[in-house]
Amino acid sequence: MASTGHILRFDEVRGYGFIAPDEGGEDLFMHANDLLGEKHLFRAGLAVSFDAEQGERGMKASRVRLVDAPPREGIGVQRPPVAVIPPWATREETPGDNLCDVLSSAEFQHELTETLLTAAPTLTGTQILAIRKALVDLSRQHNWIEG
Repeated sequence: MASTGHILRFDEVRGYGFIAPDEGGEDLFMHANDLLGEKHLFRAGLAVSFDAEQGERGMKASRVRLVDAPPREGIGVQRPPVAVIPPWATREETPGDNLCDVLSSAEFQHELTETLLTAAPTLTGTQILAIRKALVDLSRQHNWIEG
C-alpha cells in the first residue's frame, strides 16, 4: 500500500535522500534506483508517494514517485521550486533572553540528520537512524526537546 510524504533532502550526485512520511514516524531512506521518473525532478519539499519496505540496512522507501509529476511529454518543463521554510526559521529572538529554544522531536531530528549528512556523508541510513534514535532518547531524558 502506497504512503505519502515529502522529500526532506535528495542529493542527485550521491543518489540518495530522505522522506518524511505524512503519517509521522521515522524518516525513510530513499535511493535513486527506487525513483520512478527522472531523478533530476526530485528535490526537497516535493510531495511523493512510496512503498515502505525493509531494506538491507533498515526501513527504506521504494517505488518513489512525485505526487504531482508532470505528464511524460512535459518532462523537460521545469516547475518553480517549492520554498520550504522550517518552523524554527520564523522564531523571533528577544534581546536579553538567555533561554534556548526547545525544539520539537521532528525539528531536532531534521537538524540532526542534516548535520550528520554534512559532517559525515559516508554514514549509512541505518547508522544515521541509530545515532538519531540514541540522541533523541537522550534529549528526551534531559527535556532538551518537546515530547
